[in-house]
Amino acid sequence: MTAYAGLDIGSRSIKLVVWQGGGVAASRRLPTTFDAVGQLRTLFAAGVPERLAVTGYGRELARELYPFARSVTEIKAHALGAGSLFPQAATLLDIGGQDTKAVSLLPGGRVGRFEMNDRCAAGTGKFLEYTATVFGLSVEDFGRLALTGDNPPLISSMCTVFAETEATTLIARGVSPANIALGLHKAVVSRTMAMLGRVGLAAPLVFVGGVARNPCMIRLLAEAADTPLLLPDEPDMTGALGAALWLQSVAP
Repeated sequence: MTAYAGLDIGSRSIKLVVWQGGGVAASRRLPTTFDAVGQLRTLFAAGVPERLAVTGYGRELARELYPFARSVTEIKAHALGAGSLFPQAATLLDIGGQDTKAVSLLPGGRVGRFEMNDRCAAGTGKFLEYTATVFGLSVEDFGRLALTGDNPPLISSMCTVFAETEATTLIARGVSPANIALGLHKAVVSRTMAMLGRVGLAAPLVFVGGVARNPCMIRLLAEAADTPLLLPDEPDMTGALGAALWLQSVAP
């Protein structure tokens, strides 16, 4: 039975999904670290799959290592992955470590309109990670802290450097860390909703990417979009799944 492997190399993690016989036969995740090549060698220590599709931030690196691999865009891979998990989904939001993608979905996981923020960290997982360090917290704990806020200040800057300065100033003024954390999350949601509006937000909305593990982002997005969110069990594996499905559709 033919196996199709999808590899998604992101700025924070490397994801692998093997699709075989109409289902996921295997999946694995490793941190990207500063040695992506070494991590790929670890991932494929038992051998590189014969049929491999690559996507994500580091897909050209993978193509250099594995010239036989086929490349698929992140937008197409995430759309296919989300569409396979939730055929009813009409809009896709992917917030990863390095970028944010908003996509209107057509039947079969095809791409309608899309927008992608990949020029700066504003509104991405990196933004939340960076601002979490102001409080000495992990991103997960930062999200949980934000959920306890009840009077968030308006955060005017989405630049990571200026947002850190603004957060530090608010701390000095006596604003609670929980409310600052909530304000920073609401700033990300505001920027995200603008992107979703430009592609034509329609329900159901599926939320994927590493930030889809953040409980505060889930709650705020659902409130802002005024619709429950569709959430995969492993929201950061959607791109790798989509790459494997795409390969199956185009391979001889």
